[in-house]
This record gives sequence, C-alpha cells and structure tokens, in this order.
Amino acid sequence: MADAAHALTDAILADDRRTEPRRPFRKARRSRERVRLLGQTVDLVRPEEVLHHVETWIAEGRKAVVANHNLNSLALLRKHPELQGFFDRADLVEVDSTPLIHFAKMLGLHGRAFHRCTYLDWREHFWSLTNRNGWRVMYVGGAPDVVETARLRLSQLHPRASIAVRDGYFDAAPGSTENAAVVEQVRAFAPDILFVGMGMPRQELWILNNLEALPNCVIFSVGAAFDYEAGAQAEAPRWMGRWGVEWLFRLVHDPKRLARRYLIEPWSLSGLIARDIVTAVRTRMGRQADSDRVESDTRSPRPAA
Repeated sequence: MADAAHALTDAILADDRRTEPRRPFRKARRSRERVRLLGQTVDLVRPEEVLHHVETWIAEGRKAVVANHNLNSLALLRKHPELQGFFDRADLVEVDSTPLIHFAKMLGLHGRAFHRCTYLDWREHFWSLTNRNGWRVMYVGGAPDVVETARLRLSQLHPRASIAVRDGYFDAAPGSTENAAVVEQVRAFAPDILFVGMGMPRQELWILNNLEALPNCVIFSVGAAFDYEAGAQAEAPRWMGRWGVEWLFRLVHDPKRLARRYLIEPWSLSGLIARDIVTAVRTRMGRQADSDRVESDTRSPRPAA
C-alpha cells in the first residue's frame, strides 16, 4: 500500500512542470498580437500565453471560446460561410499553421515561429495544469472505444483531473433529441474545459449552435486530440510542426483523406494571398513616403547664396 502511495506521489511530481525552466511570455494582450490574415482575425500568441488566458477565464468563471485557423479552415469558410459566426465569437483564435505564420512575417506582421499553436503544442503544459488544479475536462467527439481509451490513459497519468468523454456519434442537428441529451450531459458534468473534436466544420458549428445552452467553461475546437491520446492516430514529431512539414507526415499516413486538403484546397486561397501581398506593399510604400516627407520637412534649409 505504501509503495502504491509513493508511486502515485512520484507520478504527480513528475507531472508538475513547475520544476522545469520556463521561457518568458507576456501575460497581457497587446493590440499588435491580433491581426488580419487572409481576411480573418487571428491571434499571434505562444502556447504558454494561451494557457495563461485559460487559467484566467476559469478563475473568473466565464464562458470563453478558443478557435484555431489553418489553411483548411480558411478554405472551408468559402464553402460554409456560416462558420464565420463561430470565428467572430471566439475570444482567442490560434494559428495552427506554420506556413501562415511565415506568411504573416513576410507581410510585416508580428509573426514568429513560436506563435504556431495547436493542441499538440500545449498538451503537456495543459495536462500538467489540469492535474495540479484538479480541473474538470470533458471531450465530445470521436469513436466510443477511442475516447474511452483516451480517458483511461489520461486519468492514470493525471489522477487529480476529472475527465469525462462522450463520443461524436449522435445527431448533432439543432433541436434533435440526441443533441439535447449531449448538451445535458455536458451541463451535468459542469466542466472547466470542454474539448469538441468532431472535425471541421462540424465541431465549430456544433459549438456555435449550442453555445448559449452550454455551461460557463473554456471551449476548444480540437479535432482528433483524443485520437492522439488513445494512440489511434499517429502523431508527427514536434520538430516537423516547427519546421512547417507536419502536413507531409499526415499526408503520408492518410493520403486518401488528406490529399485534397493539402494539395488542392490551398490553391482556392490564391486570391486572398494576392490581396494581402498587395495591401502589405501599399502600406510599406505609404510608410516610406510619409518617412521621406518628415525627413524633408525637418531637414535644415540650405543657406542662401
């Protein structure tokens, strides 16, 4: 019995990331972190900053929505304009795309490689905080056996966390009996964090359609997050995400499903890309002209002959 208690204590201490050195990060939002990119508003924030905001929202007991944009979501907006309501409502919009971060930097925006944010980028920090604070986490989505496997694994690794799951095999149409039952399950569990992983655009539209009925918590659209936790989906090495080639790993592992997303969909954004480039060039030219005028106005006059 004592050995089991020691093992549990060791696991909790190993999970506590406070003993690790931390990179400095900003705890206050700055206006230049929220930018317009390919027609959408996104937040250029680090994973640590995302979780700082999450802690604040939970402490305040407020309802907040964290969305994420990548090339796929931008393409889907053209097919499903109703998605815009979800992104407009979001309190924070992560950029889940290294190419988009590089594009933002090229445009002269405040974009750096560490601004790429997705569940796999902050999962370890998140579960450490969850275990330490005893947060209640619920995941809606995925296959029944997969999400249950993920719940068991995560519960063993983070014993102080309360974790509930509900598979995504239900009629998600607004007003349906099954949908009402799922919303009631969420309300009964009263999570601090609600992960919705049904794939784009279903997860975003489900959150938008049920937002008022959901309890106050921080709501994430996270795709196949618990598929990774259950080991049902291969996870790319994190260096591939930082280098912007994680898409290639996924394409190789699931070409039938992802070939169109990664090889064809991005071309539909060419008009938006060109527009942003033209705007950036005009802005720089305008700034240069203003700078030249200021320099001319402040230059000392030449003495008279």
